[in-house]
Formats: sequence, structure tokens, C-alpha cells
Amino acid sequence: MFRYLNVLAIVALVGSAVYAYSIKYETILFSEQIVKVQHSIEREQDRIATLRAEWAYITRPERLQKLTEKHLDMQQLANNQIIMSASELPDQPPKVDTIGRKLETLGLAEPTNTPHDAKAAGSAVTPSMRPR
Repeated sequence: MFRYLNVLAIVALVGSAVYAYSIKYETILFSEQIVKVQHSIEREQDRIATLRAEWAYITRPERLQKLTEKHLDMQQLANNQIIMSASELPDQPPKVDTIGRKLETLGLAEPTNTPHDAKAAGSAVTPSMRPR
């Protein structure tokens, strides 16, 4: 009987050691994966910073000015090129109030009586409108 307990204790000890080492190696594996993800995040952040720097270089005003002069063959606008005066400009189209037009077609465009207008209009006073 004493021998069986010794064997059982050794099996339990070996089993717990195997379990502890499996947890240890899983932890090491997960920590390596975390480090890899952190490195990939840093690489992507560096790529984003590089792209932002390239965009800033590409959209510089002096660079764009040189490109327009080279490829678009544009001339500067002179004051004598403006032919129209302010009075010759076309009139602005009238602003259209589509919601107001819809209310008029439904017959809801008339003003309504609000509680403070009820006394002025002579309508009946409701209990909620009585002064306290």
C-alpha cells in the first residue's frame, strides 16, 4: 500500500511538472507573437509617416506652381481681361423654400395659437394655462 502511494505521488509530481512546463511554453509563444505584432505595428506606423511625408512633398505649392507652368501652359489673369461689370452679372435665382411650399399645399402655413397667444386671441383658458 505504501508503495502505491509513492508511485501515485511520483505520477502526480510528473503530471504537475508537465502541466507547468506546457503553461510556460504557451506563455513564451504568446509573448513572441505579441512582440511580432508590436513590430508590425511599428513598421506600419513608419510607412504611414513616410506616406505623409511624401504627400507633403508632392503637394508643396511651389512644386505645383512649377508643374502648372510646365504642363498646363496657363497665363496669369490681367485686370483688362475682366469684361463684365457688376451690373452685367446675372441675377441670383430666388431661394426656394420647399418645406414652406409643402406646408402651404397642406394648408398648414397659417400661424397657430400658442399658450401665451391664447389670452390675446380670446380663446378658452385650459387648466394648464392658469397662473399659479
